[in-house]
Amino acid sequence: TSSGSWISRLPTAGQSWAAEIERAATGAGLDPKLLAAMVWQESGFRPDAVSRSGAIGLSQLMPGTADGLAVDPWDPIQNLEGGARYLAWTVKEFGSLELGLAAYNAGPGRVREANGIPNIAETQAYVPKVLDYYKQLGGVA
Repeated sequence: TSSGSWISRLPTAGQSWAAEIERAATGAGLDPKLLAAMVWQESGFRPDAVSRSGAIGLSQLMPGTADGLAVDPWDPIQNLEGGARYLAWTVKEFGSLELGLAAYNAGPGRVREANGIPNIAETQAYVPKVLDYYKQLGGVA
C-alpha cells in the first residue's frame, strides 16, 4: 500500500498488526497512524496486555466500554475495531485530538468535568506521548 512508509516506522510488534490497524481505523473514519500511535502507547502492540485497572488488549478497552461497543475485548481484531470506533467518537465529541485522547484515557466524564485535559498524571503524560508517536509515524497533530 502507499501507506507503507508509516508502517516501517513502527516497532516490529506494531508492523505485524499494521494491516488490521489500517482496516479498523479506515472503518471508523480515523487516520491509521493515529490508531497505531494510540495502540503503541496503550499496549505496546501486545494483544494479551491487561492493565492494573482491568483494561484489555491492543486498544486497552475497559470491559464496560467493550460491552457498549459490542466487541469482545479478548479478540484482537474486535479490540482494534472497538478502540478505533471509540477513539473516533471521543475525537469528534471533544473536537480535538488532545481532548479526544484525554477522553479515551481518562473517560469522557473527567474531560467534561475538567473542561480540558484532566489533572491526572497518567493522562497528562499519555496525551503528549501518543501525539509524539503520531508525529513519528508522519501524522499531523
